[in-house]
Amino acid sequence: MDSLYFQNRLEASQMKSRMRVREEDLRGSYFRDATAIIHCYPYRRLKHKTQVFFAPRNDHICTRIEHVMHVASVSATICRALDLNGDLAWAIGLGHDLGHTPFGHLGETILTQLMADRNIGEGAFRHEIYSLRVVDRLTRYGKGLNLTYAVRDGIINHCGEKFEQSIVPDFTFHDLENIRDREHFPSTWEGCVVRMSDKIAYMGRDLEDAIQLNLVKKSDIPAVVIERLGHNNSNIINNLVTDLINQSLRSGRIGFSDSVYEALLELKNFNYQNIYRNSMLRSYHDNFERILVSLYDYLENLFVRNQFDREPYLAERNLLAARFFDYLDKMKAFYQSDEEGFEMLIVDYIAGMTDEFAIESVQEIMIPHSFEDQFHRPILEQ
Repeated sequence: MDSLYFQNRLEASQMKSRMRVREEDLRGSYFRDATAIIHCYPYRRLKHKTQVFFAPRNDHICTRIEHVMHVASVSATICRALDLNGDLAWAIGLGHDLGHTPFGHLGETILTQLMADRNIGEGAFRHEIYSLRVVDRLTRYGKGLNLTYAVRDGIINHCGEKFEQSIVPDFTFHDLENIRDREHFPSTWEGCVVRMSDKIAYMGRDLEDAIQLNLVKKSDIPAVVIERLGHNNSNIINNLVTDLINQSLRSGRIGFSDSVYEALLELKNFNYQNIYRNSMLRSYHDNFERILVSLYDYLENLFVRNQFDREPYLAERNLLAARFFDYLDKMKAFYQSDEEGFEMLIVDYIAGMTDEFAIESVQEIMIPHSFEDQFHRPILEQ
């Protein structure tokens, strides 16, 4: 099959359209989007957000920022082989997980329950959908990044938890702001490549991390996985990428051959059973739930009582309250103009936290650092 088969059917003007008109420069539309993403605060915070293993002290364990770099590089490689736009795939890959909460998918589950208990928002917290809110509305203090349609579409429709054997774009110019579920496919071939690359990037890496942390052993890996994909991340990525490229060129769809897809599903089932649903990891659920719920209740109480009065926040004598007021002050105009008003204010603030900041914040509001200083100060002043 000639690689020229993979032609996007949307008009270039549609793919490159932005929420606000912007004069393009020598970077081109999609590479400009990539640079906008890597300079935004949510991207920087990914280096301290969980991929699978929470707040790891081991520098060699994958964090969320490494994962998005893996997805971006894998998808750009595939696009190069299929004669697609690597800059577009790179930008989608970099931005696809900007809406992830602290504590990974476990944090997403906790926020879903928290929002349901308080009747906030519409349905479950989905990081794919929330990532669009981040890039469109929350970054740059409510101005958003003003990304192209094609990048925004790829971000909201990336869904790495669905394991289709092959996909094609739906070639629809979506009303992205009204997407509320994960049942849509991307509008572009590049978006489809990123959706498949997400799985390629994390399956082998999560397995390798679990082995390094002694959660599983190499001898536990199913034989069909070792035979067809390999036993380490490098081999698994290489074999999945190579197969996807060859099969896509043969079929005209972005996907895997029957043999490799069978092994990928076997690896998926192994990872879910032994890693993602491992009792050791899930035992942290109650701890992280207490952290996020405590933070929500504390910040909600602060806001309800004090609104935009700066002094009571500073009187709390902790960084969390001071930083929350700074966020509130800078985002006031955004929430006042937002159709949801201030309903999502605290969810937005908590979802943006890193693992470390969430843990340090809850420690701070339970036992403020300044508490002990009150007893030392008279001695120091003698």
